[in-house]
Amino acid sequence: MGTMLKPITAALFLCLFLLPLVFAAPNDGLVRIGLKKRKFDQNNRVAAQFESQEGESLRASIKKYHLRGNLGDAEDIDIVSLKNYMDAQYFGEIGIGTPPQKFTVIFDTGSSNLWVPSSKCYFSSGHSSTYKKNGKSADIHYGTGAISGFFSQDHVNVGGLVVKDQEFIEATKEPSITFLVAKFDGILGLGFQEISVGKAVPVWYSMVNQGLVKEPVFSFWFNRNADEDEGGEIVFGGVDPKHYKGEHTYVPVTQKGYWQFDMGDVLIDGKTTGICGSGCAAIADSGTSLLAGPTGIIAEVNHAIGATGVVSQECKAVVAQYGETIIDMLLAKDQPRKICSQIGLCTFDGSRGVSMGIESVVNENIQEVAGGLHDAMCSTCEMAVVWMQNQLKQNVTKERILNYANELCERLPSPMGESAVDCGSLSTMPNVSFTIGGKVFDLSPEQYVLKVGEGEVAQCISGFTAIDVPPPRGPLWILGDVFMGRFHTVFDYGNLRVGFAEAA
Repeated sequence: MGTMLKPITAALFLCLFLLPLVFAAPNDGLVRIGLKKRKFDQNNRVAAQFESQEGESLRASIKKYHLRGNLGDAEDIDIVSLKNYMDAQYFGEIGIGTPPQKFTVIFDTGSSNLWVPSSKCYFSSGHSSTYKKNGKSADIHYGTGAISGFFSQDHVNVGGLVVKDQEFIEATKEPSITFLVAKFDGILGLGFQEISVGKAVPVWYSMVNQGLVKEPVFSFWFNRNADEDEGGEIVFGGVDPKHYKGEHTYVPVTQKGYWQFDMGDVLIDGKTTGICGSGCAAIADSGTSLLAGPTGIIAEVNHAIGATGVVSQECKAVVAQYGETIIDMLLAKDQPRKICSQIGLCTFDGSRGVSMGIESVVNENIQEVAGGLHDAMCSTCEMAVVWMQNQLKQNVTKERILNYANELCERLPSPMGESAVDCGSLSTMPNVSFTIGGKVFDLSPEQYVLKVGEGEVAQCISGFTAIDVPPPRGPLWILGDVFMGRFHTVFDYGNLRVGFAEAA
């Protein structure tokens, strides 16, 4: 690929937001919370250190839209705007307590609890007139992390709708690196109560039970244009006809918990893979950024689009660009521990090379995920020095040493299964398609590849990742934001069905 790639790992799997809310009373009864994109802060790895908490005045806007759909009148539809980071993170805001305290959350159809960090809560300290103590302990395990804490109860404001006496979790521990680096406070689960920890009634159930929406339907529209401020919308109580083209294809929910349904064949370039010839289970999951499936078929898809492990590609880039230099420096008896700093991939702290962030940020929008860990290029360089030093001791040729290093690069695993593709090859990559309800839903390379940066420094990440969900829930296909960004998705709670249509 010729360019140094940087891993975009856990941050691609969870994503959320923190912006102040400005309320208005629109004439049509609808409330839209406008959110602006926020660039990743290289020096800010913990959501609790968000800039708005340091006194910055952030702007939020409310706009009125007259929505007319077959699932509810305008006055019965509530809208929460989302913001988008790199087509991988979508954020929205809620309020908890009276008066409401603002929290940034992800609206996640793959879980069912609402949780926010207890360290940020002031409503439990007597500041909320509607707060009720519960105290029951709670633990939630996600695919990329876990939280623990205790249950509380208070009013929850979602886009202007006040959900009364909602049970939620105050998280006291967020141990995963995912939660340390993510730009969000918590998660608002929109799955079924069957998978709710503590059997807590989900916020969506409360909205329906309290008569806050006329139709028990909500829908997602993700704006996949990362250059636009508007990240998308979640609409409670109906759909916005401006968000989709044509008609929705609906399939019944086959198992309550996740929004699970039966999916048909998976096609590569129009040809069957044979994997789901007799059907596969799938879920529509707004809380997963990529499109995930069983390892076997994902490997086949990534092979077809020419994807390789990000870490392997980074390693090969180091060997290709610096391999001969490293060998020459070793032959010149340079100190191995100083070589990577001497060629500019690390800084030297007196005992060893350490990361100085070389190429770790393609542009100011990108944050290195594993904050505090060594920069990937620095670490890879140090590995290569050791490999080559060992080979030199065996008196093999320079060509043999470089080939050996590349072979080791091939075997390096990618931390989250993410894979890189050549940005220059998008025009030759095949479509990947999914059959749902007898209709074929196509994803083009531009739609299933996440592109970061421009020109020679651009890096492209495959939107397909391997996740093996064990029985009895699995195996499952997880149609995350890569798929939902292409297809407007309706979650019809009243009729227990999911619908997909081309996003507008």
